[in-house]
Amino acid sequence: MRDVSIIGIGQTPVGEHWDYALRHLALEAIRDAANDAHIDHADALFVGNMAGAQIGGQTNLGALIADFVGLRGIEAVTVEASSASGGAALRQAYLGVASGAFDFAIVVGVEKLTDAIGSAAVSAQLTATDSDYEAAHGVTPLSAAAMIMRRYMHEYDAVPQDFAAFSVNAHLNAINNPNAMYHNKITPEAFVKAPMIADPIGLFDAAPAADGAAAVVLAPTEWARSHRHDGSIRLAASAVATDAVAIHDRHDPLWLRAAELSVRKAYQQAEVSPQDVNLFELHDSCTILAAMTLEAAGFAQRGMGVTFAARGGIGRDGTIPLSTMGGLKGRGDAGGATGVYQIVEVVQQLRGCAGANQIAQARIGMAQNLGATGATAVTHILVRD
Repeated sequence: MRDVSIIGIGQTPVGEHWDYALRHLALEAIRDAANDAHIDHADALFVGNMAGAQIGGQTNLGALIADFVGLRGIEAVTVEASSASGGAALRQAYLGVASGAFDFAIVVGVEKLTDAIGSAAVSAQLTATDSDYEAAHGVTPLSAAAMIMRRYMHEYDAVPQDFAAFSVNAHLNAINNPNAMYHNKITPEAFVKAPMIADPIGLFDAAPAADGAAAVVLAPTEWARSHRHDGSIRLAASAVATDAVAIHDRHDPLWLRAAELSVRKAYQQAEVSPQDVNLFELHDSCTILAAMTLEAAGFAQRGMGVTFAARGGIGRDGTIPLSTMGGLKGRGDAGGATGVYQIVEVVQQLRGCAGANQIAQARIGMAQNLGATGATAVTHILVRD
């Protein structure tokens, strides 16, 4: 297997893109990534998308986008793994380049979630749950997360305001990200006063549904080095693991088993430990998932994720900086594009071009993309050599 590097990145602002279709958003991100990589061709295109069929009535996005961006004829497929679709698409592209099947692969995560409101939005969300045993009874990913959070608070003697640090940190970092959806601070006081949306999850616990696209270009590390490609970042680990979709089928609903398994494999592949990681882009679609991910990834002891965050462990100058460009909460949750946005942001940090949010001397960054409430977990570790 060959070493693989990311040689180009691109992204659109995250927000409500009423005048753009999926193909238009994908084009902008791919064009910017290709320009950044200084390439005009690719061997394959992998599209990460979660809800194109349910919300936009569009499948076959691989061929559609390949044609629209001027790559008609290449291998192009859509990868779906709920909200982990972007990370899963990157995983497939990584395997293709590492195996030698491709030399240049483009990954684009693209999503338009704001086209659906009300019952249409709920129907799309339900597809990420177990349709027979959860969705049929009205369980959505948000309500499932609420049940997990309620049990977490019971077991570990926590209260809703204990989770505030995750959202406060995310919004603080989003202020300096021009592509983020929100550029406003959240205070702990405002967090506590926010209305409940799925008790005990409040409005400021959950990331907003959004539209957007992000893209990366992959190439063999040897090629990047021989061409002295400025800004190439090595993809040192790529790992995926799964758990039961229905939370009642999990051995322990308070432990993200898939997150633990995938991150453990990633650490082994990259030959690093949690102490070596300089920043972590996690899947903070809800604060409870952020807390549990910290624990599963080895940064906090079981039941101590909220305490770790409240004590300043997740800030830009903390033990492990999280959501350094705003995360899902501040940047916006663009569904199947999320996993690729995370990678773009890690690359920005490792290149030293994260602006006011730059983590000093960042050399190793990690991103973990979750499907729904953690049924799928995709972990990537990037290294600046």
